[in-house]
Amino acid sequence: MQIQPGVYRHYKGPEYRVFAAAQHSETEEWVVFYQALYGEFGLWVRPLSMFLESVEVDGEQVPRFALVKAEEGLSGHLAGPGE
Repeated sequence: MQIQPGVYRHYKGPEYRVFAAAQHSETEEWVVFYQALYGEFGLWVRPLSMFLESVEVDGEQVPRFALVKAEEGLSGHLAGPGE
C-alpha cells in the first residue's frame, strides 16, 4: 500500500497536499502526513489505510481522497510500505 505525494481532493470537496507517508514510532502503523489547502492550512496525519479507503456516498463507493495532481514528495515519488 503506497501513496503518491501530491494534491488530493477529499470526497467532501476540500483539497489537501500529501507530503509523505511515515511510520508511527511505537505502533509501526503507516500514516499520511498532509496539509489542508484552505483556511488556516492545518497539518494532519491519518492512517494510510484510512486515507486510501473508499467511503459510501449516496449509496455509491467513492475514494475518501482522490489524486488531483501528482508531485514529488519529501521522500521521492511513492511513499509507504511496499505491496
